[in-house]
Amino acid sequence: MKKILFLALTVAIAACENAPKDYATLSGKITDKNSDSLVVRTRTYSKTIKVNEDGTFSDTLKVVSGIHNLFDGAESTNMFLENGFDINLTLDTKQFDETIKYTGTGAETSNYLAQKSLLQESLFTPDLFDLEEDAFKTKVSEIEKKLTEFIESNKNIDSTIYANEKAGLENLNTGITAAYTQQKQRASQLSDFIGKPSPNFVNYENHEGGTTSLADLKGKYVYIDVWATWCGPCKKEIPSLKKVEEQYHGKNIEFVSISIDNQKDHAAWKKMVTDKELGGVQLFADNNWQSEFVQGYKIQGIPRFILIDPAGNVVNADAPRPSNPKLIELFTSLNI
Repeated sequence: MKKILFLALTVAIAACENAPKDYATLSGKITDKNSDSLVVRTRTYSKTIKVNEDGTFSDTLKVVSGIHNLFDGAESTNMFLENGFDINLTLDTKQFDETIKYTGTGAETSNYLAQKSLLQESLFTPDLFDLEEDAFKTKVSEIEKKLTEFIESNKNIDSTIYANEKAGLENLNTGITAAYTQQKQRASQLSDFIGKPSPNFVNYENHEGGTTSLADLKGKYVYIDVWATWCGPCKKEIPSLKKVEEQYHGKNIEFVSISIDNQKDHAAWKKMVTDKELGGVQLFADNNWQSEFVQGYKIQGIPRFILIDPAGNVVNADAPRPSNPKLIELFTSLNI
């Protein structure tokens, strides 16, 4: 009888050990951490994970299988989670997207998402929509080919994600061509701003203290970057913007960055400007998207770059991004 009970107990223990986990485990280490916590979130789920002083962290999460956003207090990335996964993550915030790496059970799809983000960044360059139509079509064909090769080389990812990626690729040409057409139409509409007095901003909070108005900058060209701390494409332009600022230091031009973050993210704005050592004149808009300046320029998406002349008139209401070589060409043509 004792042997039977022992055998039954052994079987029960083995069954428990082999039963699938109803939670995911996420651990790792962050170099130069941005905050003392991470947030894993979707539209319907949120879990805050403590980050230790040395950058290590570990926690369990009960999740619904799918893509989750991981936010470190300054930047974010997408990862794939499912109950039963045991994932270890490492990254260096100084090169956030470039250093993200996942290992462990279930890491394949998250690595795919990280690598895809870098690939898209290299393919969808800021000057894509500046191309003439024939060159644009050729470029889109090249992008489709490279993305197809990338997806087909990652068939080991989650089957649902793989199917969605294939479906998205099938619609890429139609979607990006529509965006190209809209961009050309928008450029035509924004051309009406050229040569006219710029929409104004008054007494925007200056990160260095006090307030700044557009009128304070009169007498110089003003290159304005409208951005937000949560905007990935905005943050991608920061290194290029720093280089342009350095190149034109002491010239007759002011570089102004206007954050349209919500008031609740004011502290995040202050921290990012300091931590990233952002240059130029760093301002905080008075009413985010509803600010008179933002509305005046019909800004519906960011980043948005604007160039104003020394008299306060608009040179370009949709100026080239810092990463676009055409910006330097524009500055050169103006003898800045």
